[in-house]
Amino acid sequence: MNIADRLTKQAAVRPDALAIASPVGSWKQGTNRSYSTLSLADLDRRSTSIAAGLQAMGIGPGKRIGLLVRFGEDFITLVFALLKAGATMVLVDPGMGKKNLIRCLEATNPDGFIAIPMAHAIVRILQSRFPNAKHNVLVGRWFPGLPSVTLSRLESTSPSNYRNPIEDVHADSAVIFTTGSTGPPKGVLYTHQTFHSQVDLVAERFGIVPGGRDLSCFPLFGLFNAVMGTATILPDMDPTRPADVDPPRLLDAIEQWNINQSFGSPALWTRMGNYCQVTGRTMKPLQLVLSAGAPVPPRVLQSVRNGIDPQGRVFTPYGATEALPIASIESREVLEETAAKTAAGMGTCVGSRFPSIEWKVIRIRDDAMHRIEETEEQRRGEIGELMVSGPVVSQRYVTRLDQNPLHKIFDGERVWHRMGDVGYLDDQDRFWFCGRKAHRVVMRDQVLFTEPIEAIANGHSEIYRSALVGVGQPPTQVPWVILEPWNRTSQPDRLVNEVTERLRASEVSRSVEKVVVYPTKLPTDIRHNSKIFREQLASWAQRTSEKK
Repeated sequence: MNIADRLTKQAAVRPDALAIASPVGSWKQGTNRSYSTLSLADLDRRSTSIAAGLQAMGIGPGKRIGLLVRFGEDFITLVFALLKAGATMVLVDPGMGKKNLIRCLEATNPDGFIAIPMAHAIVRILQSRFPNAKHNVLVGRWFPGLPSVTLSRLESTSPSNYRNPIEDVHADSAVIFTTGSTGPPKGVLYTHQTFHSQVDLVAERFGIVPGGRDLSCFPLFGLFNAVMGTATILPDMDPTRPADVDPPRLLDAIEQWNINQSFGSPALWTRMGNYCQVTGRTMKPLQLVLSAGAPVPPRVLQSVRNGIDPQGRVFTPYGATEALPIASIESREVLEETAAKTAAGMGTCVGSRFPSIEWKVIRIRDDAMHRIEETEEQRRGEIGELMVSGPVVSQRYVTRLDQNPLHKIFDGERVWHRMGDVGYLDDQDRFWFCGRKAHRVVMRDQVLFTEPIEAIANGHSEIYRSALVGVGQPPTQVPWVILEPWNRTSQPDRLVNEVTERLRASEVSRSVEKVVVYPTKLPTDIRHNSKIFREQLASWAQRTSEKK
């Protein structure tokens, strides 16, 4: 029943197999670096001891515990410890900003925190906002005023004291927050069944078998490597800034550990692919690359393919915090078929759905829909909003409860989740993503969607990325395309003219009224550095238009 039982089973079969390798000391390019390592048996034993200690202090089913620890060996161990104890861990992205982070934690009404000293100090200052936070554990050096219960103390608990409290696979396991890229972050409730289903779908679709080594460039994906028998090699990078990764550090790790798989954001693989093209270095040990968080441009897929094992596979899984994974497509299918259609303004194909996932495209509406009878299914090829159902689809939000009616539709005992993504299904039942519903530009006589138009603009060789935004209010918005060139020294007037010509040449994008170059990098989310904050750009465009 407990997802953490899978770790115990892996440890029983392969006790000495590597679970986690963490870089230590300084990095020197081209040399083998020192790493601290933890075996599957050690990870299982350590997390069981901590779980027993947590249970002894009253942490178990029904308790929500905020986990505020940097991604690494302790973080992974504590995740399994909390799962074993039966508590519900609360996970927030530290990159969402202090105010959002505190609001999110407050909204879950946590029963305690397992956190580093700085986080505990902040919680203590704001203790009136966390009245029930009585079960606290310190991870790190103790200072006066911080919790007396430390991680090292919990680790000294005998694992024989542990009792598995999970008797129902549908028991709560985690509250994970969305990035808030199109609104305030929302707390998504996960059960042990959610995690079981995710692990099964990922392992089957991508052919992940015990014995592999994963360079975990995205923390949430790296959490459950151990339950699939895969070693987690922790990268030397800031996980909240994947776009700023230093490629040589990752390449050295790939070579040193003979790493065969890695998950990273499109921004990370853009940087890695570009570096390999310029320097001639390769990522040949890699046989499986996964990238998600935003559409992955075909040029990025090609540059990554050029650098990995020739027989390797590059997948772009599609989903959301509320429903993950939903679909996936392999790079060969993109480069050989769908990329040309994407460049022509037909959207981005995210591929076919995973087994056990059902999906429908329904007419776009901004209001709440409570029952399936209120939906109107679109024909193949017609753009609408995607809704999905299946074992990895969350049943409800536990914060921002006002959002449940806007995203959840009841179909008897089944719950459908409205993804907030717009697009269409083709004759092969593949979904073509055309953007976020909240980002569509509504004019008097037509509606424009971000993905098709941006793909045409991005087809210019000097454009890194672009954003379609609407200036004004629906239904009289004025469509602008805002550009970010690869090279900041590019001549902006020339780029604007050339991109404008490209847009006017296509029936899909000829309604765009203004093209401008943004003065800096386009603002993006912290988790992936890939989702463009179009709301911020729309406000900037509005202010810019009012000045002229």
